[in-house]
Amino acid sequence: MGPEVEGSNPSPGIPVTLTHREPVLPRHWASLYRKQLRNQDMRKEARVCLRVAPSWSAQERSGEPYSRVPCTRLLESVLSGESLKDGQGSRKLTSGIRFLSMDDFDLENKTIFVRVDINIPLDPSTLQILDDTRIRAIGPTLADLRSSKVVIGSHQSRPGRIDFTSLEPHARRLQRYCSQKVKYSDDIFGPHARQAIKQVQSGEILVLDNLRFCAEENMDCTPEMAAKTHMVKRLAPLFDLFVNDAFGTAHRSQPSLIGFAEVLPTVAGRLMERELSALNRVLVKTERPSVFVLGGAKVEDKLPVIEHVFKNGKADKVLLGGIPAKTFLMAKGLKLGQKNEQEMKGLEEYVEKAKNVLRDFPDRVEVPSDFAILKNEKRQEIMTEELPTGEIIMDIGRKTTDRFLEEIGKARTVVASGPLGIFEKSWFDHGTRNVLEAISDCDGYTVIGGGHLTGLASMMGIEEKVSHLSTAGGAMLSLLAGERLPVVDALERAAERYRSGRMSQQQNTA
Repeated sequence: MGPEVEGSNPSPGIPVTLTHREPVLPRHWASLYRKQLRNQDMRKEARVCLRVAPSWSAQERSGEPYSRVPCTRLLESVLSGESLKDGQGSRKLTSGIRFLSMDDFDLENKTIFVRVDINIPLDPSTLQILDDTRIRAIGPTLADLRSSKVVIGSHQSRPGRIDFTSLEPHARRLQRYCSQKVKYSDDIFGPHARQAIKQVQSGEILVLDNLRFCAEENMDCTPEMAAKTHMVKRLAPLFDLFVNDAFGTAHRSQPSLIGFAEVLPTVAGRLMERELSALNRVLVKTERPSVFVLGGAKVEDKLPVIEHVFKNGKADKVLLGGIPAKTFLMAKGLKLGQKNEQEMKGLEEYVEKAKNVLRDFPDRVEVPSDFAILKNEKRQEIMTEELPTGEIIMDIGRKTTDRFLEEIGKARTVVASGPLGIFEKSWFDHGTRNVLEAISDCDGYTVIGGGHLTGLASMMGIEEKVSHLSTAGGAMLSLLAGERLPVVDALERAAERYRSGRMSQQQNTA
């Protein structure tokens, strides 16, 4: 008999039996830490850490507790060059970010609210899960909470979209990847949900319904406002601790993300730690040469990154594809053709900003010198000198691809976000696939972010060869652009309150 997911949807109190699959822990996150360790003794220590429990099922059978902390400590000390603790009971990155971790509290038998981001791609016609990477990514956090009473909160899409659905399918999929019994509630903070939370036992997980079904969760607010929302006021008294593991939405300021941190002891989950540590290395402990590869459709997200990494000396080259490449080509005064320029309508302000970047850093931005278009139902390549074209530019050309591969091959740090072409069409995936292959072969520190790019990396089977595969798109870009993240700010405030409280207790005891 397989594990059960219980919930009030579709029939209250009726357990739904799932086909059980051996819940193997995703290993790439830990093996990649080991890849970075230069010292042979540390490599041995990392191997010991990994052998402790190669899968959740093995650990479940043995009944022996284990911890992933040694790998996290190795990452922090070796990659960031800092000790995990700053001497005051909080974790510190070299960027100055201070937050508490799950290691700072006794988690056994505690009722813990874990905010995650398992907003995942769903098939628009069937609403079946297409990619469960984000569900698998929270595995290390849940593994370290196996003796706790865990309640999970997340969102799926937003109102008005076809994939704005319940989290019942997510709960079913989660059961495949964790040893704990997973239950589901079709309520969020009403009487049914609160009663279900009270009934959660140690070693169990309860998944609440889509938090954005609650109107409050669809607004950005201040921490003070968030703490006063109905969701936070009704749920917070039921929990001993708040774990924020939702790095994918760390750039948002919605009640579930920042409100609980104002009223509960709050720590970062393992995924949050891993994401911040990886980007901390990119921005603080940068190894040179440093190359950024930016593509996709959202030039409004990519331009601030380009400006920030150049002005702060964190990038030697930026290689462009997609809409960012078209933006900089137009900034150089090139005519792309009516169809391509129609695609750029409304982006005129970014063309002007791109002109400023080219003026200040003329030799650091690499734009394509050739392109692929669809003509006569097949891929055809043209040179920049042949612009404008009557066809849509679909991919970077082969000469540009070779030039980009050469830059990546020389790099000691590579950050990539966004595809370089319309890779969903097989004729136009050449640039993106080859660049991903080059990144996976790079000996330096490599980070890939954004849903499309990380999804393709997983499909290509190269995720284990990349130093860090980020679950975030917008949050990663916001951090790379030098912006403050509301969720990180909330973690820092919670850590400061915790330290102040401990100091007051010590003084009173003395």
